[in-house]
Amino acid sequence: MSSSPTAATIKEEYPAHRKFVGPPEKYDLASASQFSLLTGLGLRQHHSLLDIGCGSLRGGKLFIPYLEAGNYFGIEPEQWLIDSGIDTEIGKDLARLKQPRFSNDTNFTLTTFGRKFDYMLAQSIFSHATQAQIRRCLSQAKQSLEPAGILAATFFPGTENYEGTEWVYPGCVFYTLEYFSGLAAAEGLLCRPLNWTHTNQQKWVAITHCENAAELPDIADAARITVLEHELGAVKARLDKLQNLHGLKFLKKVNRLFKGR
Repeated sequence: MSSSPTAATIKEEYPAHRKFVGPPEKYDLASASQFSLLTGLGLRQHHSLLDIGCGSLRGGKLFIPYLEAGNYFGIEPEQWLIDSGIDTEIGKDLARLKQPRFSNDTNFTLTTFGRKFDYMLAQSIFSHATQAQIRRCLSQAKQSLEPAGILAATFFPGTENYEGTEWVYPGCVFYTLEYFSGLAAAEGLLCRPLNWTHTNQQKWVAITHCENAAELPDIADAARITVLEHELGAVKARLDKLQNLHGLKFLKKVNRLFKGR
């Protein structure tokens, strides 16, 4: 009898494009979490999305089918990750249909596409970045976000702030929430923490133009509304069923009356 596979051997079975971007066993869960968060923040199919560090399309595998054609944009220095994502996660036919656009820029040039975006995503990017790289990205976000646009991002919260000058990968770096928020404020942006669970204990924040602060949706409220809408739909379905049943009983009574004549 063969022994049960260990965690190490199971991990080896994951494809390289999944292992490269984080814990491969959490790939699908992270994908679903990102999609749920952004739709909770208001993302709809007609909006445009810039996926910063899109990797092998961990989030893109859900965003690309959902968004209208030409509305998904990704920045990823490693072209092989994009190619693997298209080949194995979404398929070339869907890519041709949805027409996602990509850039291999290495310097957080969010203006590279020459347009503004309704939403941006920086999932597990600032958890490896220097202060200078974060400033560069936020400065570009300021220029590239629509007036009501939102950048959803993560970083590792800590008690000290990374002061190195090199991108750290696969290792991680840490920042305090206060310092990270200050980096955003220095670029004229507002940073608000989000009550949203991350698959790898990072902190989610929403970054937007200061004048858009009052329009940021409350994720907790959005989740409660979703639950209430689901419950309301279930109640309506039961009500319709009861009404149909009542109508059926009425017709049966009428039928019996006519038969009794």
